[in-house]
Amino acid sequence: MIVRSRKVVLPDGTGPAAIHIRDGVIERIEMGGPGGAEGDSPGAEGDSPWVRSDRGVGADDGPVEDFGDLLVAPGLVDPHVHVNEPGRTDWEGFRTLTRAAAAGGITTLVDMPLNSIPPTTTLAALQVKRAAAEGQCWVDVGFWGGAVPGNLSEMAPMHDAGIFGFKCFLVPSGVDEFGHLTPDLLRPAMAEIARFGGLMLVHAEVSGPIDAAAGVWAAEDPRSYRTYLKSRPPEAEREAIALVAEVAQKTDCRAHIVHLSAAPALEILEIARGRLPLSVETCPHYLSFTADDVPRGATQYKCAPPIRDLDNRESLWDGLRGGLLDMVVADHSPSPPALKSLDTGDFAKAWGGISSLQLTLAATWTEARRRGFGVEDIVRWMSHNTARHAGLVGRKGALAVGCDADIVVWDPEETFTVDAAALHHRHPLSPYQGRVLHGVVKTTFLRGQKIFDGGRLVDTPLGRLLP
Repeated sequence: MIVRSRKVVLPDGTGPAAIHIRDGVIERIEMGGPGGAEGDSPGAEGDSPWVRSDRGVGADDGPVEDFGDLLVAPGLVDPHVHVNEPGRTDWEGFRTLTRAAAAGGITTLVDMPLNSIPPTTTLAALQVKRAAAEGQCWVDVGFWGGAVPGNLSEMAPMHDAGIFGFKCFLVPSGVDEFGHLTPDLLRPAMAEIARFGGLMLVHAEVSGPIDAAAGVWAAEDPRSYRTYLKSRPPEAEREAIALVAEVAQKTDCRAHIVHLSAAPALEILEIARGRLPLSVETCPHYLSFTADDVPRGATQYKCAPPIRDLDNRESLWDGLRGGLLDMVVADHSPSPPALKSLDTGDFAKAWGGISSLQLTLAATWTEARRRGFGVEDIVRWMSHNTARHAGLVGRKGALAVGCDADIVVWDPEETFTVDAAALHHRHPLSPYQGRVLHGVVKTTFLRGQKIFDGGRLVDTPLGRLLP
């Protein structure tokens, strides 16, 4: 088949092009519009793939999907989601979350090793996870493993079985079955991962500054977001990133910082990244909201690390502009509404996690366009760089010959008002409720097959489990 548009985002720029797809893979890409190679003047018949296709579709061409002036871009790759199945499927699940992904233009997910039961910390648990996911996925799915106390011997077998990398916490994770690594445990874990060329992902907060701030809960209003913000100071992130950089240098282990929220840590990153194979992500909620946006008792905004102040948000955008931050990911971390303590609005007791996967593209684009960024930046942060991070370059994240024909067709100018009840993730709860966002997904293709079109999902899950 052929997918064509006057606005196709390719690795070397955006313009008119036709994408030729065979057996789910991009076979070739031809530039130019119906008026010739540049779309400006009449060309001889055959100069343009559009001219040839308009003559009539031959057996070698296949059906044509012409999207006119809509933007055609590579499907998003989101490497930070918590599917929670099996074990906590009442929180989320493969069926619900991958449907939300497809509706949001995301064609590949990589699932975090918690909060499922069992967590993905052993080879046996990985097999349980894959069995739970089989036949339930509307998009392609891979899996991170966990680095927890006592599972060093499991890491190499999991790596050999297709785990994408390993995630650890330096503070309690929030669930008892996924323990955190102390500094003394971090070094042997990273040394083992370096031994077989793997990747360590780190929830970069350390306990010292958090423990020192714990008294704020007794002294101040637990329904005030400012109380919660004081309880997770930016020093916790700064110190954690300094620790990770030190251990990465000593062990020669590739490392990745997940969900950076604290702009003061950018200074450390700037120093460390000149010497180390270190990558960093941030999230739409840190780029969209500020602490002043959070109403009293609005625990749907609670996440860890927290949403910070206005200057912090703008510094994160500067980090993206300057290349210190590599990518934007959802960190979709849902729970049943009861665990968010919405009835009391108590930030101390509420589960920390934001549900927003389906809105990741629109939320990020809405704020990016206000600051002068273009759609090519979105593709770099959310497709190219996330695919590289997950080890999927050449397969995912680009409209390029040999890649899977994973495509999102969207209108960057069209707006919509968020109705959380209409989203496909399991629970109708989102801090974006009522927000007007730019960027409407029209069609999503997975390996050349439509999985979302005209507001509707296909009936049959076509996603695969990726090594």
